[in-house]
Amino acid sequence: MTSPRPAVAADVPAVKAVIDAAFHHYIERIGVVPAPMREDHAANVAAGRVFVAGEPVAGLVVVVPEAGHLYLDTIAVHPDAQGTGLGRTLMAWVEERARELGLPEVRLLTNAMMWENQKLYERYGYEVTERRADGPYDRIHYRKNILNSPPIE
Repeated sequence: MTSPRPAVAADVPAVKAVIDAAFHHYIERIGVVPAPMREDHAANVAAGRVFVAGEPVAGLVVVVPEAGHLYLDTIAVHPDAQGTGLGRTLMAWVEERARELGLPEVRLLTNAMMWENQKLYERYGYEVTERRADGPYDRIHYRKNILNSPPIE
């Protein structure tokens, strides 16, 4: 499996398609459109925050370097590529990216109704830091100190 590459403007339709396909089934469960589906994908690509994997694009991450940590804003794998290890590859890449940037921690959040994600993040060594309502979203925040943790295999 190849490493993610920076997304370019021509990837924006694929970025939107993968995010929509990955998150659409949550609309009914959480009662609102998931935040990643509402993002300005073109702006995120232009800002250098989006990295895509696969040809055609089957998965992606949106990452934002912050003071002291790398924020994983979105991870999405197209349903057709789920179960192939692509999600694990993307998570490992995010942690490696944080190391390359000299950042000791990765932070992320997920909706409390997305319990599959919670199990996944905990399996990868992420710890809950808080649960907080943010508008219509009930979110669980996670972090992982990557300096004291083995890489995701």
